[in-house]
Amino acid sequence: MKHPVKNNRFAQPLFLSQYTEPDVKLSKLEVPVVLLVTSYPPRECGIATYSQDLLEALKQQFGHSFEVQVCALETDFTDNQYPKEVTHTLQTDRPIEYTALAHQINTDKRISLVLIQHEFGLFHIDEENTFLKFIQDIEKPVVTVFHTVLPNPDGNRKAHVRNIGLFSDSLIVMTNNAAEILRNEYAISPKKINVIAHGTHLVPHHDKEQLKQKFGLKGKKILSTFGLLSSGKGIETTLEALPRIVNQHPDVAFLIMGKTHPGVIAAEGEAYRDSLKVKVANLKLEDHVLFVNKYLSLKELLEYLQLTDIYLFTSKDPNQSVSGTFSYAMSCGCPIISTPIPHAKEFLDSETGIIVDFNDSEQLAEAIEHLLEDQPLRERFTLNGLERMAPTSWENSSIAHARLFQQLTNNTIELQYALPEINLAHFSRLTDRFGMLQFSKVNQPDPDSGYTLDDNARAMIASCMYYEATLDGASLVSIQTYLKFIDFCQQPDGKFLNYVDLNQLFSNQNQETNLSDSNGRAIWALGYLISKKHIFPEGFGTLAKSILKKALNNLNEMDSPRSIAFTIKGLYFSNQEEKSEEITSYIKLLADRLLRIYRHESEENWCWFESYLTYANSILPEALLYAWKETGDHFYKVVAKNTFDFLLSMTFSKTGIKLISNKSWLHKGEKPEEFGEQPIDVAYTILALEHFYEVFGIDSYLEKSKLAFSWFLGNNHLSRIIYNPGTGGCYDGLEREHVNLNQGAESTVSYLIARMTIEKQQKTNLCQVKKKLYLVDKEIA
Repeated sequence: MKHPVKNNRFAQPLFLSQYTEPDVKLSKLEVPVVLLVTSYPPRECGIATYSQDLLEALKQQFGHSFEVQVCALETDFTDNQYPKEVTHTLQTDRPIEYTALAHQINTDKRISLVLIQHEFGLFHIDEENTFLKFIQDIEKPVVTVFHTVLPNPDGNRKAHVRNIGLFSDSLIVMTNNAAEILRNEYAISPKKINVIAHGTHLVPHHDKEQLKQKFGLKGKKILSTFGLLSSGKGIETTLEALPRIVNQHPDVAFLIMGKTHPGVIAAEGEAYRDSLKVKVANLKLEDHVLFVNKYLSLKELLEYLQLTDIYLFTSKDPNQSVSGTFSYAMSCGCPIISTPIPHAKEFLDSETGIIVDFNDSEQLAEAIEHLLEDQPLRERFTLNGLERMAPTSWENSSIAHARLFQQLTNNTIELQYALPEINLAHFSRLTDRFGMLQFSKVNQPDPDSGYTLDDNARAMIASCMYYEATLDGASLVSIQTYLKFIDFCQQPDGKFLNYVDLNQLFSNQNQETNLSDSNGRAIWALGYLISKKHIFPEGFGTLAKSILKKALNNLNEMDSPRSIAFTIKGLYFSNQEEKSEEITSYIKLLADRLLRIYRHESEENWCWFESYLTYANSILPEALLYAWKETGDHFYKVVAKNTFDFLLSMTFSKTGIKLISNKSWLHKGEKPEEFGEQPIDVAYTILALEHFYEVFGIDSYLEKSKLAFSWFLGNNHLSRIIYNPGTGGCYDGLEREHVNLNQGAESTVSYLIARMTIEKQQKTNLCQVKKKLYLVDKEIA
């Protein structure tokens, strides 16, 4: 008997638990299993590739929260050499195997959920009976993914799809159009339908011209299309449009990428490809058409797409619900011209691409010429397309799938984020011989934005942390660059300027902006390096101490709470290697100043230093805790803890961190404005939580630190990644309905500081656990 269907689509959203501790892995017997029923590589088809990409994303994003096993669909007995995740196979033309598989699922206690990739014709036998009986017999939650949803169904098709919906606990479709068809034409309850877009790969967006040179296409304007070749692709429409195009643009080359579909090969051989070659010869296009007749690796495919100037999607099927090739092209920044399949109509508009009629070569030629002659429009399509496709990354897709798994299993699957590997690629790209550039356009460093003391000071701290953890000699070069930049920004009076343009000249912005906080950050960075000088070449510490000594002359003038706080941190660190009474006296002077600010603004229900909460708030209580450690003044410690706990009460819930909005800040007595969250505030919060945990040993500080870091990995109101593992960069902000895709210095450095801090915490805690286990074993012995 089929278990009761649980319609909890609109239940309270469940935020994810924390990520897996390194080196601490659950036994295979303890980890729940999601069984993925699908075609799978080495079988060559779109759904097989889709499923492998989804599996890898789930594994990367959630570590050991659950295991994904695969039941590979086969149409005949083959000797496919499957990867280790394939634990079952199903001969789709043998009814007895469906019965056996359902029995195995029901009796395997580890299998918690079954995820079925559905396409009409994929289950070759009497699908309407055998397949339906199969999902009806499964006593575990079943999620069915519809890769095609056909409109205007006849009676049999409508009944079949409705029954799949009835026997599945949840359905996934990839477009809003498909969801609407299921609701309106198949009368399936909206509560069962989840829209999770076809996943896409995060790409580093390499230089287009360099890629063209790599593939022997230098100087060409590239049109391209890809996918397993069949007559439904409509390639002939493009070939018929090309003579007009190459007449005006003789540098155009059209790439037709991909092998012929195995099903087509079995039915008709290479007849369709051969017909295209004949047409190329008849139209005298041999110098303008290139067949890339192979199954491209992912790396090759993404590079071909990144060198493409215009991507052409000319499918003949008006009912094609979704296309992975379309999604991949758009996520690679390709300006797209497409026929009006539902997927294209949902994603393309006047700001993201061009739609042309089916089989209309004249209209296609006109659209291609228009785009070739309008580079600003192509650039606009690229940027807007990337913005539109950002939510569809495989990382975001995996989050949506995993949350659904968690809900359907009533938390049997407990989600834990996996800690991403450190990737310094974007961090390094932002840094030239002079310093770290301020901004990026998406992930392309923007030299015109110049440099700031703020970014280079933070970058030096992050690089010191990285070097201490890894002893990677390349970091020494970066540290020296940032240290020299800080020295460059120091003026004869010991103060620092913040803004430097591309020509290494101080910009007018230095006269228009209060630079007090920037000066405090520089002192923090200098002090941090000095505290670690024993691991660096001698000259590093000598130069840092010299710069700091000159800066001390201006500390009496500091009155900004954050500049005071940053400075206290820096002075504390600098005093760890070699005690100085002068430094201690400065720390006490500044801490007392911070206390006076606190006494002036705090009230019974507002335990804070100002009448509002703005940015970098956690630095204020953290600085007082450092002042207590330096001076022993207990009152610093009391105020530090009270104010920090107040801040945490304003920014944390049981499910995650909700940062103070940079739209209007949070004023005393007012309701907080939501959205407008920045990575730097998460990083500062994690640093402070680590410090308070170290001093007070309160476990909730450690848990909040992990919870805060999960914000980067998708535990936020949009359930989207803020850290981009494909580039190593971090997005600049989280808004109401979108993520700011630019990956500037502030956000990228902030992520790395947070990431290094979390790893340090994990190693410390792991050592403590091992020590406790050792003592227990010793006592037992």
